[in-house]
Amino acid sequence: MNAIGSDTVLSAFVLFCRIGACLMLMPGFSSPRIPTMVRLFLAVAITLAFVPLLGPNVEKVIDKAAPFTLLRVIVTESLIGGMIGFMGQIFFAGLETLGTAIAQEIGLSNALGVPINESEPLPTVASLLTFLATTLLFVTNLHWEILRGIVASYRALPITGGFSAQFGLIEIVDTLGKAFLLSLRIASPFIVFAIIVNLGIGLANRLTPQIPVYFIVAPFVVFGGLVLFYFTFRQLLEVFMAGFSAWLTNG
Repeated sequence: MNAIGSDTVLSAFVLFCRIGACLMLMPGFSSPRIPTMVRLFLAVAITLAFVPLLGPNVEKVIDKAAPFTLLRVIVTESLIGGMIGFMGQIFFAGLETLGTAIAQEIGLSNALGVPINESEPLPTVASLLTFLATTLLFVTNLHWEILRGIVASYRALPITGGFSAQFGLIEIVDTLGKAFLLSLRIASPFIVFAIIVNLGIGLANRLTPQIPVYFIVAPFVVFGGLVLFYFTFRQLLEVFMAGFSAWLTNG
């Protein structure tokens, strides 16, 4: 039985910097509904599971390294992990944003629900979409794909390469474009619905200005929006999870 030396402990801590920072921001793992201690122990457990696989390569880098070099490695590893987790969070932020837009377009923006990945309450439609997407993240085993991506990140972004701010900004901007384009595809039926409904209400209000058309048709707008949501929410979630899975797979 081999004794655990200081290099092994230090390499585990360096691995924890990237893995812990990633899970701190990654959707599902970073939800405020999960107690902080549970998230911390989960990050530690995953790190310890990866030590036999990734530890020897880390020990080669930190072996007899100067204190300033170790500090630089710790900071850069935390930045890389935070960047990966933040890019995953962007997809769910886009879903929340477009879920809020959907709620506004069907007249349910004032009906607030329980927050899932945030501390502030969101419209019920946005909370429902976020809750279902978070559930599907684990039901479809995409959380294992997240762990595979963390391991693959050590090949794409090795410890010796450091952290490039330009590369990080480019990746974040590209992810923003992909996430919000995907969310726009999800919300497009409701955008078309809102344009048609508001155009009809505007024409009717111009033709009969004596009648408060908007207040009369408001319940029918909500009903129509809910019917549209009922028949499309499954396809919306399938499109979102397919896009998120493609990002996890291809990076």
